Parts: sequence; C-alpha cells; structure tokens
Amino acid sequence: MTTTIIHFLVNGRPELAEFSPDCSAAEVKALFRAAAEASPHHVLKMFSADGRLMNISPNLQPNIPESSYRLELVAAELNREGMPQELDTMENRLQHLESRVMEEVGGDLLCDLKVQVESFKRKLESVEHLSWMGLFKEDGDHKLPKVSQKPKSPELSVQEERLQVRRKYLNMSSLQVTEEVREHLKTPIFDNWQWEEAEMLVLLQVMFTDLDFLSAFHIELDVLQNFLFEVFCHYNNIPFHNFRHCFCVTQMMYGLIWLTDLRSKLTRVDLLIMLTSALCHDLDHPGYNNVYQINAQTDLALRYNDISPLENHHCAVAFGIMAKPECNILQNLSNERYRHIRGGMIRCILATDMARHNEILHSFRSLQPVFDFTNKEHKEVLMKTMVKVSDISNEARPMAVAEPWLDCLLQEFFNQSDTEKLEGLPVTPFMDRDKVSRPSSQTNFIRFVLLPLFSELTKLFPCLQQHIVEPVLQALKYYSDLERAGDQEASTA
Repeated sequence: MTTTIIHFLVNGRPELAEFSPDCSAAEVKALFRAAAEASPHHVLKMFSADGRLMNISPNLQPNIPESSYRLELVAAELNREGMPQELDTMENRLQHLESRVMEEVGGDLLCDLKVQVESFKRKLESVEHLSWMGLFKEDGDHKLPKVSQKPKSPELSVQEERLQVRRKYLNMSSLQVTEEVREHLKTPIFDNWQWEEAEMLVLLQVMFTDLDFLSAFHIELDVLQNFLFEVFCHYNNIPFHNFRHCFCVTQMMYGLIWLTDLRSKLTRVDLLIMLTSALCHDLDHPGYNNVYQINAQTDLALRYNDISPLENHHCAVAFGIMAKPECNILQNLSNERYRHIRGGMIRCILATDMARHNEILHSFRSLQPVFDFTNKEHKEVLMKTMVKVSDISNEARPMAVAEPWLDCLLQEFFNQSDTEKLEGLPVTPFMDRDKVSRPSSQTNFIRFVLLPLFSELTKLFPCLQQHIVEPVLQALKYYSDLERAGDQEASTA
C-alpha cells in the first residue's frame, strides 16, 4: 500500500511522518502530536512552506524536505477547564501572524503596531484566549503564548459570558478581515471549528456587508451588530442546534449564493430573505424535536396546534428580536417591503421542518423542466429548497469538519430518547442509543434524504455537483464501509 510521507519542522528540528491513506484523522493527528511531544490538551497547527494554514488529516499532500511544513504547538488552556475543544485552536494563528509581520515590515513600524495591538488586547476580557485578529509578544526564544498564572476565576454566568462575547465582537468588528478569509467563507470547505463565537459574529457581519445589504436596505451598522448579537444570545447551549450550527447553515447559504451566482438571478431582497432565514432558522431550539413536543404536549405544541411547533417558534423569536428598534434591520423599509421579507422568512424557516421534506422536494422536482427565475412561485420553492439544503449540509463539508457534527447530533438525539424513555413517551427510533450506530445513522439519511435533494438542486445548478454532491457520495461510501465492517464483526463475534 502506498504511504504518504510528510516532511515537517517542529521546534526548529526536521521530522518525517509516514502514514497510510486508510488512517483516520484522529490517528494522523496522534502521530503529529507525538512528534511535537504534546499532551492531549494541546492544539496543533500545520502550516505550508508559504505560510498557509493546513488541515491535519489523511489528505495532507506529501512533500519533500526542501518544502517542509511547519508544525506549531499551542499551549493548553490551564485556566479554562471545560472549555469547548474547538475554541482551543485560535491562539496559534496569532503567532503565525506575528512572524509574517516581522518578515514583511519589521523595524519601527512593527513597534508602533505592537503598541496599538497591546492597547487593543487590554480591552479584551480574556487574556488567556486571544483573538485571531491580535498579536502577542515573543518571550526570548520561547515560541508559545504565555499562559496566565493568575488564580482561576469563578465560573462566569451566562449573562457575563454573553457580554464578554459582545465586547470582543465589537472590538474586532472594525478590523479588516483578510481577502483570503473572505474568499474561503464563500466555499463549502470552510472549517467552522477554527472560529470562536465573537469571530463568527464578525464573519456574519462580513456576509451582510459583502452582499451589500447595508446600503441596499439602509441598515445602520450598529443595528446590524445588535441584531447579530441578539441572534447569538437566542441560541441555546445544546449539543447540536446551537449558535455554531446557525453559523454553519448561514455560511453554507452564503457560499451557495456565490457558487450559483444567485446575485444575477434573484433580487437582493430574495438574497436577504434566504440569508436571514438561515441565520434565524433554529432560534431558541430546546434540543427536543417536534415529535417530542407533540407527544409531550409541551407549551409550544399547544400554542401552535401541533403544526411545526419549533419552526413557528423560531419565526416568532426572530421577529421578536426585530421588534426591538435597536435590533430592527428592516426598520428603514416600507411596510410593503417589510411584509414581503417577513412572509418570505416565514416560508423559508417553516420549510426546515423535516416533516415537510418530501412535499418540498416534490414541488421543486416538478418545476425543474420549466423552471423560470422570473416566476414568483418558482423562486419561492427554490428559496425554500436552498435554505433546506443549507440546513442539512454538514455531509457536504470535508470529513474532518462534518464528522464532529455527527457526534453532536447523536448526543442531542440520545438525550431526547433517554428523556422519552423516562417520561414513558414513544421513543423516536432513529434517536435510540440502544439501536443506532454512527454509520447506520448516516447511510439511510444520506441515501434517501440528502442525495435526492442535493441532486435535484444540482440539475438547476450543475456547478454544485463537485461542491455538494460528490462530497456527500464520498461520505456515503465512508459510512457504508463502516457499517459493513461493523456487521461483519458482529456476525463473527
């Protein structure tokens, strides 16, 4: 079997790693972790010879000693026990940025820049987890960021954590996001796990500004910022349907707008409806689906008469946020345009109820032979379909990005089935931890839900074949192989 050989530098010394293509991402990361003599709590970052951040996975491209990669180690956060692992990945970008600045400018200009950056850093709440938009100073030959030695502070309340995110976001929002990040943000391969909450808010702001929504709809910047922050506050800290999921869905919607050149096919109002619907589509999700809401006769099910209770609630929360003048991004529009946008958002968000999946798929399929971008009904079905695709698009992303989302989803599913058992309610079969495995949970979903929907959209936009259909086909093969292996192991046990 052909192996991949990677030449890299760690702490200035040359190293060589060799692994087979069938190694998992975890095994490859463990190999580099050993080379860096890192603990499980450290974060590794790999950079190419020209300074590009690379994903540590079996897909790393082989190289030669003359083009060695650089492996860098980010210190573990000793003072933030229980912090989500994905947030640990931020600090290494700071060290890389400083080295690039040192090479390109140097001298007095760098000193002036450091003074300004240090002033900015003091405004941030957390000194042990700095933003990717800041820098930190070198400490002699020591290349790792300093870890604060002050005593561990008490746990922050939810309100304090949110205010901390708000302060970070507002401090970062005036800084320039690089063109490289802006372009990457337009693709399905964007890695959501590398960004902390305040940074995701900045990137959402970039989406609204780069689509020219602020000038087109007379949205004041501070109103947009208030709106985005309130959206963040109204996502709950649950395993899957959280703010990071909201960001992923919105980012995929944003990417699809650019990949399919929808800016030339739909109006800017249509684009605003789709992007804002993606942003708001799971507001205040409690972590238990509609089936549970109805069977448990919750307040939501009673309020909405068992008809898409969660999706109706998400809509209500969204327009409740916009009812606040300081958060109302639609306040400068005419009543007619407001009603149009509100109606479009309600249609798109209600379309994310999976109970309506076949209905919407069949509607879109029936329009394919005669689809007309100038036809109001056709456009509405397309917009609902695009939001649906964005909502369930994780498997269209690279496996290293998609697979952690499956674990999050299963955790939320298992929490629900456990509650259903405790409360004597019907147990949702695909959520039962005693009957579901990771691969089995995905194969049927990909085969019967994702592929039919994604393939139908690709008929209208053939360019999406490589971006969303081919990755999903690869994911199907991956999980099918795992499922067969598990079945064979079970049969021989």
